[in-house]
Amino acid sequence: MTTTAAVTGRRRWVPYLLMAPGGLWLLIFYFVPIARLVEVSLQSGIFPRYRFTWEVGNYLRLFTDFLPHLQRSLLYGLGATLIGLLIAYPLAYGIAFRGGRYKNLLLVLLLMPFLMPFLLRTLSWRIILADNGPVVEALRTVGLLGADGRLLATGVAVVAGITYNFLPFTTLPIYVSLEKIDRSLIEAANDLYASPVVAFWKVTFPLSMPGVVAGSLLTGIPAIGDYVNAELLGTPEQYMLGNVIQSRFLRVLDYPSAAALSFSLMLAILLILIPYIRATGTEDLVA
Repeated sequence: MTTTAAVTGRRRWVPYLLMAPGGLWLLIFYFVPIARLVEVSLQSGIFPRYRFTWEVGNYLRLFTDFLPHLQRSLLYGLGATLIGLLIAYPLAYGIAFRGGRYKNLLLVLLLMPFLMPFLLRTLSWRIILADNGPVVEALRTVGLLGADGRLLATGVAVVAGITYNFLPFTTLPIYVSLEKIDRSLIEAANDLYASPVVAFWKVTFPLSMPGVVAGSLLTGIPAIGDYVNAELLGTPEQYMLGNVIQSRFLRVLDYPSAAALSFSLMLAILLILIPYIRATGTEDLVA
């Protein structure tokens, strides 16, 4: 009896032992850096002599000096996520349901451009969207742009770059969800006289929602914090909060303000993330 109790007691510790490596990883590489970030954000002084003084004014600067940058970050990031979903879903649907034996080839073609460095992909958009480039010339021809109209150095260019750079992160989770759908469920809907459109909205789309949510999170979170696309495809008029943070950390050397802006951006993303997951009914994705 004692042996049985001892074995049962040891088994109770097994889940905790299995969680220990991951928990240690999170403690060292997540919670400790976050705690350090919060500590730095409450410091004051001049580089390199900062001291902890509970300087909450660093956070207030987000609303006094950098609110337009935050608004652009949310607008560009969420806009790129929405556009990415509109492109990625039909693309993933076509590969999953119509790809046939070419599915793997189509997935490789989807990922092939991303074998190039992020920086080179972004710089290529400067050529594509240049004032004398094919896109601008085509839009001028059809009358969507005036003779002096341009795309480069505008918010449109920044959103286009973000959308393109994060498109696979939107497409692949949706593809996986669509690929896992039992086709007999769709056939059952058709047998019950549901039209293809009704079958899609009643069966296919709800079952693919985990992929839609996962893809939008994988795109939206880094897109809101992005700064490379605004730096290379825009002007200071299009700079996002990520550009300000990068400048404060690496150029101005104002670490407290940069830390406060970084932590504030994390909180802003969380305030959007939690209601979104609850509204879509996919809390298990982050459980």
